[in-house]
Amino acid sequence: MNPQFPVYVISKGRWESLLTSKELDRINVPYKLVVEPSEAEQYLKEVSEDKILIAPEDFSLRKCGSIPVRNFVWEHSIESGAEWHWIMDDNIQAFWRANNNIRVRVADGTIFRCVEDFANRYENVGQAGLNYYMFCVDRLYYPAFWINTRIYSCILQRNEIKHRWRGRYNEDTDLSIRILKDGWCTILIQAFLAQKATTGSVKGGNMEHLYGGNDQVGNKEKEWIEKRRLMAQSD
Repeated sequence: MNPQFPVYVISKGRWESLLTSKELDRINVPYKLVVEPSEAEQYLKEVSEDKILIAPEDFSLRKCGSIPVRNFVWEHSIESGAEWHWIMDDNIQAFWRANNNIRVRVADGTIFRCVEDFANRYENVGQAGLNYYMFCVDRLYYPAFWINTRIYSCILQRNEIKHRWRGRYNEDTDLSIRILKDGWCTILIQAFLAQKATTGSVKGGNMEHLYGGNDQVGNKEKEWIEKRRLMAQSD
C-alpha cells in the first residue's frame, strides 16, 4: 500500500547521498525529488527523470533556505488536485514501525497511508507527520501519537491551510504554531518514525548557503541523543 497524496523530497547539493530517495525507492514509494535548475544535471545522473521535479529558479540565491521551494511544492500539489501533500527532507535514512518498545524497519509505504487515513478522519487536523527515530528509543514508553505540537522533516500538510512557509530558520516550528493559533490541530505520529541523519552530518543542504557551514546545531543534536541513550541504559 502506498500514500494516496503526492510525496515531495526537497533536495539541495545532495545528489551524491540521496538518502531519502534511496529509502523511498527501497520501499517502492513514488515521489518527486525537487531540485534547483543549476543542479538538475547532477541529479539526473543519479535519479531517473520521471522522479525529478525541477524548481522554476535557484531559490538558494535568495539566502532564505528552503522556504521558496517549500511554497513551490505546496502550490504544485494544489495544481495537481491534491487535498494534502507530503514534504520530506532529503536526509532521511530509514522509516520505522515502533511497537511494544521495539523499532522495526518498514518494507513498504503502508505507514504513510495509515497516517493519511488517520489525519483525514478529522476536519480540524491541519498537519501531521512522523516523529524522529532518535526521539523514541527502545525500552521507553511512548504514546502512539502526540497532538498539538510541531511537525518536522516528514510532514503531511493539508493544502487548504491559508498559511505558507516563511522566514529563514525554524520554519517548521513557525508554521505549526501559526496553524495551531488558527484553531487547527496537529498530530505527531510516534507509531511510525523517520530516521533522519544528524544535522550537519550530510554534505549539502542549507549548511553552506544559510548556516555558513556551522555545525553547532548538529553537535547539540548529538549531545541530546547521547543523553537519551544513557537514560535508556539506566532504566
